[in-house]
Amino acid sequence: MNDRVQLPAQLLLNLGALRDKALAADTLNTLAFSMANDLYPLLQFRQALVLAQRGESFELLCVSGLAKPQEDSPYLVWLRRSARWLAKQLHGNEPQWLSRDVLKPPAEVADGWTEWWPAGVWCVPLQGRNGKRLGLLLFLMDAPPLEPLQPLLQGLWQTWAYCWSTLTGQRRFAGWRPGRRHALLALALLGALALVPVRQTALAPAEIVSREAKIVSSPIDGVIAQMLVRPNQAVEAGTPLFTLDETTLRSRAEVLSREVAVADAELLAASQRAFDNPQSKSELTVLNGKAQQRRSEWAAVTAQLARTHVLSPRAGVAVYSDPNDWIGKPVVTGERILQVADPAQPAMLVQLPVADAIALEVGAPVTLYLTAYPLEPLEGKILETSYQARSTDESVVAYRLLASIEGEGGPRRLGLHGTAKLYGERVMLGYYLLRRPIAAARAWLGW
Repeated sequence: MNDRVQLPAQLLLNLGALRDKALAADTLNTLAFSMANDLYPLLQFRQALVLAQRGESFELLCVSGLAKPQEDSPYLVWLRRSARWLAKQLHGNEPQWLSRDVLKPPAEVADGWTEWWPAGVWCVPLQGRNGKRLGLLLFLMDAPPLEPLQPLLQGLWQTWAYCWSTLTGQRRFAGWRPGRRHALLALALLGALALVPVRQTALAPAEIVSREAKIVSSPIDGVIAQMLVRPNQAVEAGTPLFTLDETTLRSRAEVLSREVAVADAELLAASQRAFDNPQSKSELTVLNGKAQQRRSEWAAVTAQLARTHVLSPRAGVAVYSDPNDWIGKPVVTGERILQVADPAQPAMLVQLPVADAIALEVGAPVTLYLTAYPLEPLEGKILETSYQARSTDESVVAYRLLASIEGEGGPRRLGLHGTAKLYGERVMLGYYLLRRPIAAARAWLGW
């Protein structure tokens, strides 16, 4: 008996080393191996088992003396079945001595206990920092440990529990942990949500334009001499918009007018000579044609001079960028200079990128959120859509959509920009969320 008392007293000096070894463990398996084997010199147990609790079931982490237990052995199959019953016999969180004769286990537990275990087992429950049980440490012994030894080991139990919690990532106030049943319920709920019908939507940049806008282009080749209206200036029908430089045309008109005078003089002289000179009669036809040609050229240049002053084709607002961008700029016939738009008939011009395109029909609702007025959205409906995508000024391939602006009030100034939200047909939520990933996968895989 004296040897048994002196032996623990000698080994108690190594409890600090056991704590340091537990704190140095980098995995839960390493910690479990230390828990199952390092206390043998102190307790002289027959076998030690480390069980991790997973809900209501237990998982065997380590058996003393074994590097890796065989999970299909009869002993371990019985142990997994009996661990639940054994855990229910524990009262509180303190280590307890459980005797087979006192507990009188049921037949399915008693048979294995009689065959593989001694008369008693010392159960040490390990608690996490949140108060939840992490697992059980079972020491199979013939007799309970010495009473003076049990309080001294309490610090070691706490160290092992702290390291266990740290290695498994358990937080101090960790909440409810879902089980397999809850995971299946969550998957069923997600599957049901995927079938919920939702409205398909898309976002695209948009601008307020006029539904009634006339494009004013250059009537002839020339150079812009002067812009007579400012951007966004209200104009009436017939208001001068801009003028082209007349220097070249006026010089050409003066030359042609002199050539017309010379051709008329030559024709008159030939007509007078024709009375007494038969040869002059043959020249009359040529000179008459030449005079008519010069007169036609002069009339054409005069008409071009009249077209150097461009007038507004209708009442509205002059829409263009900056007068300084046009003054002195050479233009060709038909080149767009500006627009005359009717501000009383605003509309939304939406540039829908091809990557975000959804199925849209005429009459689909549109909501425009202006950048300058985000709290005053504008409502409307699609009036027309383009079947062919074109590259925008930002080098984005997009479809052109024109939508109306309904209702009264709200900011409707031409040129305001914002983001339009387009509403398509109803689809399942799963399709709504996975549409773009599926399209990207098909484009990448080629099927």
